[in-house]
Amino acid sequence: MATVNNKVVWITGASSGIGEAIAKVMAEKGAKLILSSRKEDALLKVQSSLSESAKNESRVLPLDLSQPETLNEKVKEALSFFGKIDIIIHSGGISQRSMASDTPIEVDRRIMEINYFGTVLLTKAVLPSMIENGFGHIVPISSLLGKFGSPFRSGYAASKHALHGFFDSLRAEVYDKNIFITLVTPGFVRTNVSINAITEDGSPLNEMDDAQEKGMLPEVCARKIVRGIEQEKNELLMGGKETMAVYLKRFVPGLFAKIIRKAKVR
Repeated sequence: MATVNNKVVWITGASSGIGEAIAKVMAEKGAKLILSSRKEDALLKVQSSLSESAKNESRVLPLDLSQPETLNEKVKEALSFFGKIDIIIHSGGISQRSMASDTPIEVDRRIMEINYFGTVLLTKAVLPSMIENGFGHIVPISSLLGKFGSPFRSGYAASKHALHGFFDSLRAEVYDKNIFITLVTPGFVRTNVSINAITEDGSPLNEMDDAQEKGMLPEVCARKIVRGIEQEKNELLMGGKETMAVYLKRFVPGLFAKIIRKAKVR
C-alpha cells in the first residue's frame, strides 16, 4: 500500500467540508499541503488549525475555479512551492437546487465551468509535471449524481457525469505512466453543500437539506478517501443507503425511475 507521508498534496475546496477534512487527515499523515479555495481567510483558519510542523509544511493558494484565465498561473505558483505536485484532490465545486425548466442556461454554464472545466483545466496543467516526475495521483471528488440523475440537480448531475467520462478516459490513457486516478462518489455528507447550492436565479439556497444534515460526517468521509488514495483505488463509493441507488439504476432501471421521481431531495 502506498503512503501519503511526505507527498505534496494540493487540495481545492480546502476551506470547508470534505476538502478541509481531507487536509487535516493528510496533515496527520505527514503530507505537505497546498490549500486552495476562493476564501483566503477561511484557508488561513484551516492552516492555523494544523500542528506546528504541518503549518510549516503547508501553503495557502487562493483560486477561483470560475475564472479559467487565471488557473494556468495558479498551477505554476503551486508547483513553485515544493517543486512538484504528487497528489491533486479536486474538492472545489458547487451544487444546485432548481428545476431544469426554471433554470436559465447561464446557471448551467456556471455549474459546468466550476465543476467540470475548472477541474479539467487544473488537471491538464498539472499532468505534464506528474508524467515528468514519474508519479501522480488525481482525485476528483464527484458524487452519486455522477452515476444517475435526480430532480432539482440537472446541471449538477450533468457536470458530475462529465467528470466521470473525462477521468475514466484519462485513467486508460495514463495507466502506464504511474499516474493513478481515484474517482470519489460520496452520497450525503454533512457539509454546507446544500446551503451553498445555487437556485434558478443563481443565488444560494441558504437551507440545509434534511438528508445532508443526517449524512456521513466529513471527517469519516475524509479518512475513507485518504485510505482509498493509499490503496490506489480506481473509484470509491461511500455513503449510507443512498448508495444502493447506483445498483438499482444499473440492474433494475425501471424500478429506479419510479423511486427517484418520489425521492425527497429538497
